Amino acid sequence: MPNNSTPIIDCQVHAYEANTPENPWVGELTGPEEVTGEQMVEAMDEVGVDGALLISPYRIYGYDGSYALAMGAKYPDRFGLIRPFDPLSETVGAEIEEWTANPGVVGARIVLRYIEIEADHPGLDAVMEAGAAAGIPVNVLCTEKIPLFREIARRHPNTQLVIDHLGLTQPHHPPPPDEPWADLDEVLTLADFDHVAIKVSGACTLAHEPFPYPDIWEPLSRVFEAFGFERCLWGTDWTRAVNLLTYEQGVEAFRVTDQLSDSERAALMGGSLEKIYRWSPGGSADG
Repeated sequence: MPNNSTPIIDCQVHAYEANTPENPWVGELTGPEEVTGEQMVEAMDEVGVDGALLISPYRIYGYDGSYALAMGAKYPDRFGLIRPFDPLSETVGAEIEEWTANPGVVGARIVLRYIEIEADHPGLDAVMEAGAAAGIPVNVLCTEKIPLFREIARRHPNTQLVIDHLGLTQPHHPPPPDEPWADLDEVLTLADFDHVAIKVSGACTLAHEPFPYPDIWEPLSRVFEAFGFERCLWGTDWTRAVNLLTYEQGVEAFRVTDQLSDSERAALMGGSLEKIYRWSPGGSADG
């Protein structure tokens, strides 16, 4: 349960039911056949994670956030809710407005990696304007599309943007890429925008060395220096990371390292997320 100090908050987890004729998936997701909201909470309890941003998995539910809403209603003190939106939809602005009226909603997401779109597309403008109007961050999966993200950030300075998964390609199965940090220099240029934060999620899946993954800290130190801890958010990207490490390892790697001071760890593992998303476990979304 949430404690009295800075809570530990995972910036990205997924929960979903098994693929059945009654509840069919729209695609496939790397991970177990099922990780329900109940099972996700149990996993968090086992390692002392107080809360998490529950991201409706695009590859399972598409743009339908119903399951996330159901789990948010069941565990309102544990999950802040985010779902993906289609910027190619002509009604996307209204869809985000409707979404943000639900209890527990803390953000929206767009998945640039899997669509072809230009920065000046009316749908992207509608997403950004709706996010700003609602006062919620827009999470962006912009892997391999950093120039597009940069132009979106330039066009929408009043929208809080959050880069998913360090902006880097991350593996679903071992081994990690030979040069997992090859695009980091390009990602770090996005720190120039004050309204852009970055999820340090899934970082352990990029390690070549075993737990506690000592080789992630030099590149991560560059992320922290560029963005500042106030714009960096720790997370596991559970369940995508399941084939590379355990949930406990994804949490403990950031607890046991001597590369973080206590204050830096507190900001990275929950404090900064509280401020950016205006949400805390045991509390509620503000706005």
